[in-house]
Amino acid sequence: MLNHLYGLMVQPRRQWQEIAGMSEKSVNRQVPYVIVLALVPALCWYFGTTEIGWNIGRGDQVRTLTNNSALSLVAVFYVTMILAVVAVGYFIHWMAKTYGAKTHPMKGIVIAGFTATPIFIAGAAGLYPILWLDILLATVAVAYAVYLLYVGIPIVMNVSEERGFLFASAVVTVCLVMAVVVMVGTVLFWSFVAGPVFQH
Repeated sequence: MLNHLYGLMVQPRRQWQEIAGMSEKSVNRQVPYVIVLALVPALCWYFGTTEIGWNIGRGDQVRTLTNNSALSLVAVFYVTMILAVVAVGYFIHWMAKTYGAKTHPMKGIVIAGFTATPIFIAGAAGLYPILWLDILLATVAVAYAVYLLYVGIPIVMNVSEERGFLFASAVVTVCLVMAVVVMVGTVLFWSFVAGPVFQH
């Protein structure tokens, strides 16, 4: 797992080539990568929001979440990350035939999980929640994840660069739609199920 993590961050093209050379059985064994790596932002945000807190608005008041509130929000956050990777992976598998690629559902999920690596790592910024820094790191992480996708799809799916570009663009479109759905879902969840509860 650490080899993939390091390789994707430092030598993405070479790492994708190694992933492309895996057998179907080896690919299926990579699923825990997502399950473990998604714990990084979940645990970091739990600690950051309960122990460090947020400075909300222009005042000096720092607000922290109660443990129960943070736990429920982080649990939903973690499950949402896993479901998002699975959904994107399914769409990668579903669209593969259109672009002349041979795949199986688990391969799409693994590609989506590896592509999300920088986003999971950037989630460690939740240890010290400074809004402007978190937004900056999230932007850089998403940009690098998109780069990983455009590099990886042609290699792993064994399609031409032109088809790979179109394939990756279609996946990015799916991700944008999913991002909107998640944001709307977050607002509804906070409004009707369990919103943040701050310590006094």
